[in-house]
Amino acid sequence: MTDPPGEYRLYRDLAGWWPLISPVEEYAEEAAVLAQVLGSARVPVREVLDLGSGGGHVAAHLKEQLALTLVDLSEEMLSVSRVLNPDSVHHQGDMRTVRLGRRFDAVLVHDAVDYMTSEADLRQVIETAFAHCRPGGVAVFVPDHVAQTFQPVSGQGGSDDADGRQARFRERTWDPDPADTWVQAEYEFVLREADGTVEVVRETHRLGMFGRDTWIRLLTDAGFEAAAAGDETRNLFTGHRPA
Repeated sequence: MTDPPGEYRLYRDLAGWWPLISPVEEYAEEAAVLAQVLGSARVPVREVLDLGSGGGHVAAHLKEQLALTLVDLSEEMLSVSRVLNPDSVHHQGDMRTVRLGRRFDAVLVHDAVDYMTSEADLRQVIETAFAHCRPGGVAVFVPDHVAQTFQPVSGQGGSDDADGRQARFRERTWDPDPADTWVQAEYEFVLREADGTVEVVRETHRLGMFGRDTWIRLLTDAGFEAAAAGDETRNLFTGHRPA
């Protein structure tokens, strides 16, 4: 997998726009669902490892009830998260290979897992989650796409801040080749500074997409008791580590 922060400006020099591109309040409902799933562990859940935590917008809604350790490959995104979540622990690291030398009650891997575009990369992330999950704990994975239900996606969004900055985006995600394990997301960002200066940025991201059977197999191979627990609005896989 190509290093996303090195390849994509969104996670590098544009990271400071993330709170306007994807406002934190939009994550409240998702975080409430994830809190319930994290609570399905066979041990009480307090300490949670968030792999691929990005700007910390999911963490912002979980931090009142959970002690969070946040890991992301992009130091620029971690800087955004540190402002929002100053009391959480932050580590720069690759979710495929990071080892913190301790275990957690639960591990959360949100949509940053989409940047795993090969089965080998996905296997490494799942093995990282298992290595950090205590016996009786749970790992929760939330990919945007799975092969069985994929449909092309288009959308738009963005917001303004009190200083007069404005961010807007449009996106289109489609599958150039259904025979492989990735889809293509095309973004256009219109970023307006408070002084009226406008920058338009277009970039294309490659996102992984695997079948449910692949997810279940890799989770099981890692040692988890695996299940698909999503619904029509989200894809969600859980791995319970045997006690």
